[in-house]
Amino acid sequence: MKKELDFSEYKNWISELKSKIHAARMKVAYSINSQLLEMYWQIGKDISEKQEKAKWGSKLIEQIAIELKHEFPEIKGFSRRNIYAIIQWYRFYSEKYQFVPQSVAQIPWGHNRLIITKVKNIDEAEFYCNEIIKKGWDRNTLEIQIENNYYSRLGIADNNFKQTLPEEQSKLATEILKDPYNFDFLGLHDDALEIAIENELIKNITRFLLELGKGFAFLGKQYKIEISENDYFIDLLFYHMELRCFIVIELKAGRFKPEFAGKLNFYLSAVDSQLKKQGDNPSIGILLCKKKDKIEVEYALRDINKPMGITEYKLTDSIPEDIKTKLPSIEELENELTRKSK
Repeated sequence: MKKELDFSEYKNWISELKSKIHAARMKVAYSINSQLLEMYWQIGKDISEKQEKAKWGSKLIEQIAIELKHEFPEIKGFSRRNIYAIIQWYRFYSEKYQFVPQSVAQIPWGHNRLIITKVKNIDEAEFYCNEIIKKGWDRNTLEIQIENNYYSRLGIADNNFKQTLPEEQSKLATEILKDPYNFDFLGLHDDALEIAIENELIKNITRFLLELGKGFAFLGKQYKIEISENDYFIDLLFYHMELRCFIVIELKAGRFKPEFAGKLNFYLSAVDSQLKKQGDNPSIGILLCKKKDKIEVEYALRDINKPMGITEYKLTDSIPEDIKTKLPSIEELENELTRKSK
């Protein structure tokens, strides 16, 4: 006897089926992309070796492009410009590898082209390849992250994660922390007040979340918590989906002071007591300040048992001196206005 259709059971089943199909399609896409890049590697290798041995001139590339486009009109990657990019890409990685690296073969060709035009170091290039695979960056996001020097800012901020978190969570927490955070998209200058920075971060929440990195979910600004009949306000509250914990961010427009760490520790205790649910990991604090001294930070974090990182942020730099000298002075502007009003 056939069992009557249970709608909730069906929904679970069809969801699993769709997931399997999506996974299969991704495998096919990765396989096709990998085969394409393996072909590009061989093309780059053959042309490079022929150029070196036969000492053929620069017109070789143009002739190769004509021949290949004629022979394979259905393949779009044989333009003169793209063949130059293939050779550049091959030469870049062949300094270290005999065959296309696995992480490089897994990302689209457009991402590969962007990386070799923006990055000069193979280790850095492979880092971006792995981040693309892990985080699913499109080309625009990749370009923004490279231009913002994501590679050199990641995982170097001062923190006490090793002392306060389990090993796996400590490693992930360290990886998400940058130093400094780049807030130049706000259009504010170094003299901006905390409230102005905070307001602009919320207005530009999409760019802010991109700068923070994957996994941050925004919960609110000036988030109110009540302790012993007193109200306290957390500057910015997030939840991190991978770390499975609340992230408390405090923003300071000036130089780091040791007492800032004590206040952040106080907020973390409150969030763990009032908001943390079963299954959540210990809350993490991030203190963003304009300037910090590493020794002061080390002393401030030494005996704190709540996980926190202390890092800097950068706003738009002041007007460069070479441009500043080309701008008219107040006196010159006044004289010009007076002259025009006559």
